[in-house]
Amino acid sequence: MNDTKYNGLFIALIGGIALIIFAFILGNAYKYKFRSTNSINVTGNAKKDFESDIVKWSASFSRKSMDLTSASEQLKNDRDLVKNFLLQKGISEKEIVFTAININREFTYQTNEQGNSSNVFNGYNLMQTVSIESKELDKVDNASREISSLISQGIELSSNYPNYYYSKLEDLKLELISQASANARQRADNIAIEAGTSLGSLVKADLGIFQITGQNDNEDFSYGGVFNTTSRAKTANITVKSSYLSN
Repeated sequence: MNDTKYNGLFIALIGGIALIIFAFILGNAYKYKFRSTNSINVTGNAKKDFESDIVKWSASFSRKSMDLTSASEQLKNDRDLVKNFLLQKGISEKEIVFTAININREFTYQTNEQGNSSNVFNGYNLMQTVSIESKELDKVDNASREISSLISQGIELSSNYPNYYYSKLEDLKLELISQASANARQRADNIAIEAGTSLGSLVKADLGIFQITGQNDNEDFSYGGVFNTTSRAKTANITVKSSYLSN
């Protein structure tokens, strides 16, 4: 009998402890849910206009001949003309880089009167590219626009559009992150005041995509981010999504 009474008391004690633990867990869950639902979620934004300070530009020129030596000599003359032109435009010689010569053997597919087809050698096509990376943006811009004048001297030349970059991009990004975070905090403060409450601690912050667009170009933002290289004048934009507790 005593054993039965003892077992009953033990079971009751265990049940009481389990009930206390369950009540504690339930209370914390409710407290967490209450704190989670009483939060303020905002998106802060920051943007800045800036000017590129590095330009990259390239152009290609080629020669074609049935004789490889002749094509090579003609291409060398073209290379000298291109280099002299760039030097005259104020481009530093150390910034002028010529790639290795690309040699292609070209063939023409022909069919004779008997209906037999064959590939007929059509000559050697030699191509070379000149590229420039410089902080002298005005000089390179001018050279890229006027180098087509060499075509009148018999050079088969194709000029690409310049691409523009910024050497202090990482510093700019950090500056905008700070500004976007402050903007998010200000927005959360305003919401808390309007709601008649006070702003608590920061719970979570997510960094948005860093976007670089051309100024006044009406470019659309993309999910993966936009990185404009065709515009000399650019605009950087970033967002920060923040969540604050509401006291």
